[in-house]
Amino acid sequence: MTSNSEIIDLPIIETAKKLLDGDRAVLARAITLIESAKPEHQARAQELLQYLLPHTASSHRIGITGVPGAGKSTLIEALGTILTAGGHKLAVLAVDPTSSRSGGSILADKTRMQTLAANPDAFIRPSPTSGTLGGVTKRTRETMALCEAAGFDIIIVETVGVGQSETAVSEMVDFFLVLMVPGAGDEIQGLKKGVLEIADMIVVNKMDGDMVNQARRAAGEYRAALHILTPANPNWPPPVITISARANLGLDELWEKIEMHRSILMDSGAFKTRRKDQAVQWMHDMIEDRLMSALRDNQKISAQLPELEKRVRAGEIAPAAAAHNITTLFGLG
Repeated sequence: MTSNSEIIDLPIIETAKKLLDGDRAVLARAITLIESAKPEHQARAQELLQYLLPHTASSHRIGITGVPGAGKSTLIEALGTILTAGGHKLAVLAVDPTSSRSGGSILADKTRMQTLAANPDAFIRPSPTSGTLGGVTKRTRETMALCEAAGFDIIIVETVGVGQSETAVSEMVDFFLVLMVPGAGDEIQGLKKGVLEIADMIVVNKMDGDMVNQARRAAGEYRAALHILTPANPNWPPPVITISARANLGLDELWEKIEMHRSILMDSGAFKTRRKDQAVQWMHDMIEDRLMSALRDNQKISAQLPELEKRVRAGEIAPAAAAHNITTLFGLG
């Protein structure tokens, strides 16, 4: 078995070949390498990604978000079971809240998706958010690329929940699904307008038992809300459907809508344009990430930052002036 230290020492070509052959142990350790903050690990990770680049961007990338308790994991397990039975290979990147003490994942997605976790055609990777915007790890894009190289043709990114920064998810997937549950008060108030504007589909879950009428009523409210918004793509007005993930009801229609969306975007050329725009956004995000890392690692800045923070808290210096001092130290003027 290959250890974490061995994956770092393995020649890049050998690691890449094992990945391309679908070696799941090497895939898991390569993702650990991607997530490492050590500069030497990051250098090897980027070298590995560059080598694998021709074998990436081939999957169908789907983002799933929703309010807490909406049933995201139940939906993913039920849908994943159907997809793998149909011959697909599925990777699930479950982005978890980060433990404030350990920095690790505090949600055990494999325990919430036990059937799918045991499926040989599925790969589940819980990953801590590490405080990044939108509940998406800094390395989610790189992890998707590794999974694509390993032969997974469908990748689902499950996010923490609905929030202002869920646009971070929509900017790295092909299809963005918002999962809601009826009977949680005023549904429209519980779903921010910004999320409505970037959703490719609204799915109302738990349409079973005595919740059927509530689910239908909630779906009607979402359709009315979407009707007054301009769709992100003129060729795709986001549909609203009702399902029961627990009872496997409506999942065939859900997947048909996702495939229809892909087909429409492919025919219009919007799919390739979206992927190219995502690659450019990835570049900008990496630039910002590395600039912030360089700021944090700068000794002059780290020496003065605590005192500046203290003065800002005390109202002795304006935040803008403090920021100017820091960027001046960094050489930005």
